[in-house]
Amino acid sequence: MRILHISTRLIIGGSQENTVLSCIGAADQGHAVALAYGPIYGPEGSLLPRVIADPRIERFEIPNLVRHIAPLRDRRCMKELQALIRKWKPDVVHTHSSKAGILGRKAAWAEKVPVVVHTIHGLAFHPYQSWWKNFFYIQAERWAARHCHAIVSVADAMTVQALAQKIGRPEKFVTIRSAMETEHFMAPPTKRQELRARFGWDESVVVLGTVARLAELKGHDDMIDAFGELLKKSQTTAPKVALLWVGDGWWRDRLLARLKALGIADKVAMTGLVDPSEIPAWISAMDVIVHPSYREGLPRAVVQGMLEQKPVIAYDVDGAREVCQHNRTGILVKAGDRVALRAAAQWIIDQPIERRVMGERGREVVRIDFDWRNMNKHLLGLYGRLGGAR
Repeated sequence: MRILHISTRLIIGGSQENTVLSCIGAADQGHAVALAYGPIYGPEGSLLPRVIADPRIERFEIPNLVRHIAPLRDRRCMKELQALIRKWKPDVVHTHSSKAGILGRKAAWAEKVPVVVHTIHGLAFHPYQSWWKNFFYIQAERWAARHCHAIVSVADAMTVQALAQKIGRPEKFVTIRSAMETEHFMAPPTKRQELRARFGWDESVVVLGTVARLAELKGHDDMIDAFGELLKKSQTTAPKVALLWVGDGWWRDRLLARLKALGIADKVAMTGLVDPSEIPAWISAMDVIVHPSYREGLPRAVVQGMLEQKPVIAYDVDGAREVCQHNRTGILVKAGDRVALRAAAQWIIDQPIERRVMGERGREVVRIDFDWRNMNKHLLGLYGRLGGAR
């Protein structure tokens, strides 16, 4: 098969990592693979070096494929995608993210591509943006759902939410977990002590860590509000507590200013942008993974933490409960409830034995379903069934 993946921006992120692994997995099975993407910019970093390192993946940058709504550029993008499809002649077009999903499906359908698939990594409409944007995206997703042969959800919650807005028909949806290179997260930790030593942390310090872009709705402000007093108190009482933020983003300076104003900047370690290959080592340096994100299709950082045998504290949104089992592998908290977020952290800090047991349970829950080879087996099977049916 000739498989063309289309993603809006090839920044460092869960959707993009999933897409790149989908390309690599298909190439491993002997399929011809291409990846189209929009311009890469900003502090989030880029996955392009990973793609360039694999000569089996053809690359196409689409100049007018941008994340924001831009009618003139969107029209040009449509023409660019259609020209690419006519030239490359894919058997399968698989789109990712909202903008690439809408324009990519439209272009593929217009060019009569035999199999058109879209993956919902996270829905573009949500309660935290204006009604008119939600209305626009819902209408666009309804239209786009009629112009593809299957919709892959990374979590059952995505299917439920889409169908609730009359997007697509139930028989079009299939859940295939957003997977990762699990072997990297299950290897024995070798850098834990080295990384903790950079910040002066010995094993008596309980490190609450998060892996996320420093951006809106990722919950870093909630962590400051919930853990600020906890961090101050730990300066004089045991056990000592610290925060570790892995990632970078547009909100870095604003968040750092808040930490300094509260006098806790020295208790929060910020790594800045790190290469995805370094994420397992940084998670190994943590004792608890905290993920207070307000919207996630399926929280990959939670899965990664569980693979590293870390207990989880996460907001109970979207696909989080499909990964984290409340009071068994971690604690789920109502989104925005900073009091409950602090209480969950305090309980886990005070229960070192339960921390270890929760982490051990967590690895067993996710180690098979989230392996990237398993994901690619299901994706290629889906393409084959759709192609055969047509």
